[in-house]
Amino acid sequence: MNNRPKTPHGFARLIIGDGSAVSEQKNIIWNMIGSFLYAFASMVLSIAVVQLAGEDAGGVFTFAFTTFGQHMFMAAYFGIRPFQITDTGEKYTFGDYLGLRLITCGLAILVGFGYVMVSGYTFEKAVIVFLMVVYKVIDALADTYEAEFQRGGRLYLTGKSNAFRTILSVTCFLGSLAVTGELLTASIWAVGAQTVGFFLLDFLVIRELPNVTWKSAQGKKFQLFRDNVLLFFSVVLDFYIFSASKYAIEAHMADRDLAVYGAIFMPTSVINLVAGFVIRPYLTKLAVDWETGHLKAFRKIIMNLALIIAALTVLAVGGAWLLGIPVISLLYPNLREGLSTCRMALVLIIIGGALNAFMNLFYYSLIIMQKQRFIILGYAFVSVLAVLSSGWFVRMGGIQGGAFVYMLLMAALMVFFGIFSAGFMKQKERAQKHDEG
Repeated sequence: MNNRPKTPHGFARLIIGDGSAVSEQKNIIWNMIGSFLYAFASMVLSIAVVQLAGEDAGGVFTFAFTTFGQHMFMAAYFGIRPFQITDTGEKYTFGDYLGLRLITCGLAILVGFGYVMVSGYTFEKAVIVFLMVVYKVIDALADTYEAEFQRGGRLYLTGKSNAFRTILSVTCFLGSLAVTGELLTASIWAVGAQTVGFFLLDFLVIRELPNVTWKSAQGKKFQLFRDNVLLFFSVVLDFYIFSASKYAIEAHMADRDLAVYGAIFMPTSVINLVAGFVIRPYLTKLAVDWETGHLKAFRKIIMNLALIIAALTVLAVGGAWLLGIPVISLLYPNLREGLSTCRMALVLIIIGGALNAFMNLFYYSLIIMQKQRFIILGYAFVSVLAVLSSGWFVRMGGIQGGAFVYMLLMAALMVFFGIFSAGFMKQKERAQKHDEG
């Protein structure tokens, strides 16, 4: 165990505080601030790159930061955070989690390096893509520390780390970009700032906390890997499906086209955020109703949530059709010409985002039903569909083809998870009737 005193010292004290009891309000407020800034950063950076460095640079950044870099984050992340923060009995130590994450981060760096070596990119684009992989992998490493903060009841430290690391790296990136106009130079500054932020806000801070076990027993990292390998495949395949249209546009169209596609794809982040706010408060109630056999109540909640998502979808599609392109053009004035022909593509993406929200509702249902292997089966099937279809649709239809295949893939996942959720619901209802009879 870490037997350091409860009162932290040095810089860490500024972040941790004086060691007094942590209030729930403090945890919630800082987590909201950190989550908002982290989510908001992608949009701000994408807009800034297009405006300060041009459309082509915007397309390169969209792919490097929000697509391939984020995919390598998912690989390094390994889907392990939900497992770590709920491991309150400490089946695994922080040393176990950190040891496995160091391995996954190292492998993600190697995959990223291998990808840019065989990609055929120009030297500058290859370096930018690789730097964003490094940036995102540091993010994934920091996540291990932040999950440990949360597991120890100090969620506010997770929020502070997210907030201040984001502010530091975004400020350095934007400052460099404004002065030089060079995306490569700005990317180097961003990685440097991310490294400093991780050291100050995660590495130094956790060393001042009590009851953090750094030791890892022999064989524990492999056992942890085995316990979470299905989560890993889930998050990696899920993100590939979500990003397959971006990969296809990057492969078959110009960088500036990817910048335009990234701009109209931006509202999906808002849709996912709103869907999370709608669905997550009901997950505990759904789990209790399922476990206790109150299937009518379970079904009613699912139906009510589906109706809310449907109503929000109608509003979102109407708003996108009438106001979407003018609003996005205000945010991305350099892309106004390319955006002018993308109204239908935007609507298709909005519909795809709504289908993704429905899919998440059925995904959580399957998690509650403890049918994770069917989730993996769904992701595997739709991943194959994505590989076979996304390039063809983009070659045939350009940006609109990319938007259509995104909507198609979200629909396929929704139908797959929805059918299985309904099937297991019927199965449990039949079992209940049999028991009652």
